[in-house]
Amino acid sequence: MTKKVLVVTEVKDQELRQVSFEALAVGQKIADGGEVVGVLLGESIDSLTDSLFHYGADRVVTVNEANLKNFTTDAYQQAVLQVIDKEQPEAIILGHTSIGKDISPRIAMKLEAGLVSDVTAVEEVDGEIVFTRPIYSGKAFEKKKINDGIVMATIRPNNIAALQIDTSKSGEVTPVNVDIKDLRTTIKDIVRKTTEGVDLSEAKVIVAGGRGVKNSEGFEPLKELAQVLNGAVGASRGACDAEYCDYSLQIGQTGKVVTPDLYIACGISGAIQHVAGMSNSKIIVAINKDSEAPIFDIADYGIVGDLFDIVPLLTDELKKVLNVSEKV
Repeated sequence: MTKKVLVVTEVKDQELRQVSFEALAVGQKIADGGEVVGVLLGESIDSLTDSLFHYGADRVVTVNEANLKNFTTDAYQQAVLQVIDKEQPEAIILGHTSIGKDISPRIAMKLEAGLVSDVTAVEEVDGEIVFTRPIYSGKAFEKKKINDGIVMATIRPNNIAALQIDTSKSGEVTPVNVDIKDLRTTIKDIVRKTTEGVDLSEAKVIVAGGRGVKNSEGFEPLKELAQVLNGAVGASRGACDAEYCDYSLQIGQTGKVVTPDLYIACGISGAIQHVAGMSNSKIIVAINKDSEAPIFDIADYGIVGDLFDIVPLLTDELKKVLNVSEKV
């Protein structure tokens, strides 16, 4: 049965986040020949509509509103609910990001709809859509389906491939006016603590440091390696607690959950809380002086040694192989 699927996309720094394109791919699978409607929220966002068509949207709804320039729970929830009321979709897909995790349960509650969060795979079984999500800190997976009402799901970044880009595709853009009122929160200013560069939650390569980096200066060789690989820098909670870096870099059960193609753990012992945030990485490389460190139990490749010797050597070799010495 064909469906209308609403995909709530996300904009950061006037650019669409990669998870938006991945969510559109999920939308096409669920729609099964029906209509996939991309929803753009923000201010001055009309220039981004073409990208949504190129990655699978059949139609795009734009909501240009000053109160949506910066995310607040109240404003986004009101806007999305009004778009849902107008479009009457059978399914709603969001990214499993800080925004998606914030508003999706609120919207599901208002709609009395089922919600499957943190989805890592979507498949059709006997004509029904089945979602796969991790449980028990990634030690196991469960399959879930929604039997009645609106289908809602949030998609973990970097797990479901976006559709192949089709720059010839276009479609109808539908502007929608929303009535946002009684806001409890307004954003006056944004102070960014995260470093510039690749978004940690969507990075294909992550170089992470633990207590073994010893101090804040110890992250410098990790940053250089990450730059060579066009990746992001992350950290264990131990490194954050020791004030070697900001908590915005924390990966783990109480930090960000990441699934890059390559995860390089430097001076990280492999505590279960950290492993919960990165164990689903496609390839894990561990660098640690302690050959008995638990991180080696989950690593695909392990290097026993001092990270301050190994990381610079690795960086120099990669510069040669990738021919990026002039760019770094």
